Amino acid sequence: MEWIKRLNESMCYIEEHLTDEIDCEQLGRIACCSAYHFQRMFTYMAGVTLSEYIRRRKMSLAAVDLQGGDARVIDVAEKYGYHSPTAFNRAFQGIHGIAPSAVRNEGVAIKTYPPITFQIIVKGAEEMNYRIEKKDAFRIVGISAPLNRKIENNFMIVPKMWEDAAVSGTIQKLAEMMDTPIKGLLGVSVCNDEEAWKYYIAVASTVENSGFDDYTVPASTWAVFPGSGTNQSIQELERRIVTEWLPTSGYEYANAPDIEVYLNPDPQNAQYEVWIPVRRAGE
Repeated sequence: MEWIKRLNESMCYIEEHLTDEIDCEQLGRIACCSAYHFQRMFTYMAGVTLSEYIRRRKMSLAAVDLQGGDARVIDVAEKYGYHSPTAFNRAFQGIHGIAPSAVRNEGVAIKTYPPITFQIIVKGAEEMNYRIEKKDAFRIVGISAPLNRKIENNFMIVPKMWEDAAVSGTIQKLAEMMDTPIKGLLGVSVCNDEEAWKYYIAVASTVENSGFDDYTVPASTWAVFPGSGTNQSIQELERRIVTEWLPTSGYEYANAPDIEVYLNPDPQNAQYEVWIPVRRAGE
């Protein structure tokens, strides 16, 4: 299908640019989504982050280059974008377990990571409940923090934000400002290609001069998936949305924030919804 075809075209782009700086925004454009959504899709579907996959592919080819001729380590490092020999040596050893200079030794084993190709596999997994909702633009107020363009670098930022907000009483203050039909504590990832990425812990509110940051979520259509459980269960739901629902849904990512709505924020027995911005495929 078209969605999988575009993902595979993005893999071809990576292969063609392994000796260049790989542009995540361009990968998103090939797949018709933002760089953020592309990285999320890739990580869930491939089981490895995009940056780690690219590192593995570069080190696979670097080992072949070093094995097959008289190329100097420093030249191979430069070829694959490592201007520091120390950084190249660290990356190479992290993949192969040996120094680059040892590759030519007889009997030395090295690893290879072939290019990824995506395909749809029907697994007959358990049911998923969802609804499609169109929403007008709405305003949120809360606290925010910048996010890194490599999404794996944010794995510590967001949980720390929630922990600090709970300890400081911020969550309670925000809960008191909810005054729209969208009820619940919101985790909002504003990660498009036109502005700096941010994560908000917020509520939908019309309160002015609250002392908190504010942001207007644009009008969009969302696929809304209900769930319950722990932090791990929401991550598992998000994985299933990307790997099981999205490829055959007839929808693709739209240019709007991802939203987690916590109806009951108890970390051990949360009731929540995952909102994925969508549009009809090909629109």
